[in-house]
Amino acid sequence: MTPTAPVLLSVVSPVYRADASVAELVQRLVTVLESITPHFEILLVDDRSPDDSWARIRELAASEPRVRGLRLSRNFGQHRAITAGLDACRGEWVVVMDCDLQDRPEEIPALLAEARRGYDFVLARRANRQDSWGKKMLSRLFYRVLSYLTETPQDPAVANFGIYHRKVVAAVLAMRESIRYFPTMVRWVGFRAGYLPVMHAGRAAGRSSYGLSQRLRLGLDILLANSDKPLRLTIKFGLLLSGGAFLFVPITLLRYWTGQIDQPGYTSLIISIWFFSGLLLSVLGMVGLYIGKTFEQVKNRPLYIVDEEVAGA
Repeated sequence: MTPTAPVLLSVVSPVYRADASVAELVQRLVTVLESITPHFEILLVDDRSPDDSWARIRELAASEPRVRGLRLSRNFGQHRAITAGLDACRGEWVVVMDCDLQDRPEEIPALLAEARRGYDFVLARRANRQDSWGKKMLSRLFYRVLSYLTETPQDPAVANFGIYHRKVVAAVLAMRESIRYFPTMVRWVGFRAGYLPVMHAGRAAGRSSYGLSQRLRLGLDILLANSDKPLRLTIKFGLLLSGGAFLFVPITLLRYWTGQIDQPGYTSLIISIWFFSGLLLSVLGMVGLYIGKTFEQVKNRPLYIVDEEVAGA
């Protein structure tokens, strides 16, 4: 298959710390995809993994002509790695999935069959998630807060795994903003969406590279990229405080005129100074975050840089 030959199915998977699972991923993908069509490709995007993932990808591309590998010049993050794979893929339908085998390749035929019922993309809804109780609780809390702040329903059972028509992929790729979060971008572009319950597997090896700090940073980036509601909430909070102050002033004056207050309150004065200083700094910090993200976007740097590329012979 030549690099320019059209294919029916492309599978894009960002790879990070997956040297122990990427070979099994490819073997299972090839078995599943061959049952659908001979015209497919598997794109593995190494997000500059510190282990031997790239060496494994090179070996797989040498033995399987339908495997292609991209290695980024540094760690750009999962969602930029997905963008790199989407830029390079050629399929009429594109499957996006993680490399840790929690997204099961065996679900792809069902996703494609569901998409052919008239949907432009079908998202896999993970049933019975094989994650720790704490991770599932944090995920629910995160998506509930995100739904409120972005004013867009978010489903904690839905992640990257799904199948997308070429026109959906093209619409997502037209959005070249620096803050990337694939599920939110897919929802934003619209089109006809379907959902399919799928089995969720345990991790094949290792543990997730997304720690609490990475999740919090990602959540903040998603919020800043998709909503101005925090700014509107600070305005409402400021108006609420101002309204309270207008009510408090005449009450305080009345108490002073009636002799109930004979000395200025040092404690209340200090507390007020600290409270309003902290409030002002918080509001300025929130505005500064938005300005900082705007500054990052206007620099117009590339979303990723490809260091190496391998393709099956």
